[in-house]
Amino acid sequence: MLAGRFTAGLGGLGRCFGLAVLLGVLGCDDRERLSFTAPPIPGQGPRTFIDRPLQDTTVTAGPDFLILGLSRDVNGVDTVYFETVGGVSNFPPFHTVQDTVQWGLPLTTLNQSGVTVTVRVFAVDYQGNRGDTAIRRISIQ
Repeated sequence: MLAGRFTAGLGGLGRCFGLAVLLGVLGCDDRERLSFTAPPIPGQGPRTFIDRPLQDTTVTAGPDFLILGLSRDVNGVDTVYFETVGGVSNFPPFHTVQDTVQWGLPLTTLNQSGVTVTVRVFAVDYQGNRGDTAIRRISIQ
């Protein structure tokens, strides 16, 4: 009789352990986290980031090389400007009505071996404030 009570007690304990493991596994799933940014400084324009490449880089001549980034401003991004020095790629300004703009630039590398292209990107908000400039140098070999 004592053995029966002992195993019954372990069954409940085993179920609790199994439930704890299951909740732990489900809790490890990737999910969005809250992120807090510093409040905007009056008169400061949009923040612009180049996400790809993360730093100056060298690429092989051939297919287009995609440069990716975003511009963000709580007051709204009015226009994103793209400047290239070197190479043959040029990009018109992008007008928008959003507070966050993701963009991509297909940089031509075909027949550009030996050329270094400097890409500069900045944005202006609806109040006319120009933001910082993100810069990357892409050497083509």
